Amino acid sequence: MFLWGSNAREAHPIWFHHLLKGVKNGTRLYVMDPRRTSSAQWADVWLGLNVGSDIALSNAMAREILHAGLEHKGFIANATEGFAEYKASVESYTLEFAERVTGVPADVIREAAHAFAKADKAMICWTLGITEHHDAVDNVLALINLCLLTGHVGRWACGCNPLRGQNNVQGGGDMGAIPNRLPGFQDILDPAVRERFERHWNVPLAPRYGLNLTQMLHAIEKKDLIALFVIGENPAQSDADSEHVQAALAGLEHLVVQEIVMTRTAEMAHVVLPATASWCEGEGTVTNSERRVQRCRKAVEPPAGAKDELWILAELARRLGVDFGHPTAEDVWNEFRVVAPHFAGGMSYARLEALGGLQWPCPHEEHPGTPFLHERLWQTPREGRAAAFWVVRWEGPAEKPDDDYPLLLTTGRRLESYNTGVQTVGYRSPLRRSEELELSAEDAARLGIDDGELVRITSRRGSLVAPARIDRGLRPGLVFMTLHFPDEVNTNVLTIDASDPKSGTAEFKACAVRVEPAAKAAAKR
Repeated sequence: MFLWGSNAREAHPIWFHHLLKGVKNGTRLYVMDPRRTSSAQWADVWLGLNVGSDIALSNAMAREILHAGLEHKGFIANATEGFAEYKASVESYTLEFAERVTGVPADVIREAAHAFAKADKAMICWTLGITEHHDAVDNVLALINLCLLTGHVGRWACGCNPLRGQNNVQGGGDMGAIPNRLPGFQDILDPAVRERFERHWNVPLAPRYGLNLTQMLHAIEKKDLIALFVIGENPAQSDADSEHVQAALAGLEHLVVQEIVMTRTAEMAHVVLPATASWCEGEGTVTNSERRVQRCRKAVEPPAGAKDELWILAELARRLGVDFGHPTAEDVWNEFRVVAPHFAGGMSYARLEALGGLQWPCPHEEHPGTPFLHERLWQTPREGRAAAFWVVRWEGPAEKPDDDYPLLLTTGRRLESYNTGVQTVGYRSPLRRSEELELSAEDAARLGIDDGELVRITSRRGSLVAPARIDRGLRPGLVFMTLHFPDEVNTNVLTIDASDPKSGTAEFKACAVRVEPAAKAAAKR
């Protein structure tokens, strides 16, 4: 198991519990993470790579696998395309080059590459440590390349597995909450797809992609976007360079927020719609990372004044001149099954209830669901399009340390809290911790900072004060904070708004900062 860019022990504790069962039964765990996290402490091998060097590491592993003749030649020949170009592209990523770039010793890279290629069953799991970079999509493609190179896809206990950052992220994608896809991951530029939806909805659809959040913010600044409807999201605090984001939101002519709690974004809104989005207050489905759709059932009544999401949306439609009627969650699901072939005949509420969930695709009533999405790649003759290798090249973080900002700040989560804290920090608990700047013992000594001392952290975008905590799991030059306590210490004042042009994801994992004792910083001013 390669656990890459993920502190699952704290960010996905239930999943990590199952992983530990595997470790105790003999699974060999490799953790690729700049910090020696609580997850890395369980690893057989920790590869403490430099932030933003993931592509260099994965390409170097691929080159070593190829030079050792450990690639799965049969799978590559029968199930993939683009291999020759990919093979040529990794040739310059020698172990020696990768050691210089990543900070991981060459012999450790070699060991990990050989272990992964020789294993009968192996998988790569990753999360935000891979995707919150300006080259996020390329990072993911680099890991997919490793799985294709070794044939570790489409089989039991193999595969490329993103651990989702929040509950039902997969379900949101299924339903079309992606700017270039209609429900069921269907491309809106495909005329046949548009025709199906236009026929069902009886409205024309424009053949163009929508905007991701980063693009929306740019459009707001240019006055091309004047109104925004935010459902269950807190961009005023969760997005990078938050002062810049808040200024953009403040420039909207009309901001509507549909929420269960009064977030910072909701406080800025012209209209707040109180919703029943709590997991136990409504009906519907959720989809997990293995595409398993499961029923979600109402357990408690919502508080007085809160309205069901579907009621809110249907009522808005009615006031805009379209009658949706009074749809139930099952009605919405059944409509989804009509327009999305992967979810069609076999995924009725009755079957979801009877079987405890099903994995899509599931095309008919007798179909058991699809445990391995890419199993077809092993079929001969090959059915459908081959799996593609992608040429990806390492660039490093968009902002690198220099004399003025000599440290690199990376961000993440802690077990005790969650995301921007709106659901987890307003309670009394012995687990609750306030925000801290974690830094290495070496950096603390060099800067004259004691454990617990207030320090000022400054980037090119902003500055804030937080207590310091010495963390033995950090190497010199790297500091760490979370995004959990923005009302106390808004870490996103510091982070850079550089984003991946392919996904729109901001680079939360790397920005250059300066750290000094708060008293010393105040004296300078």
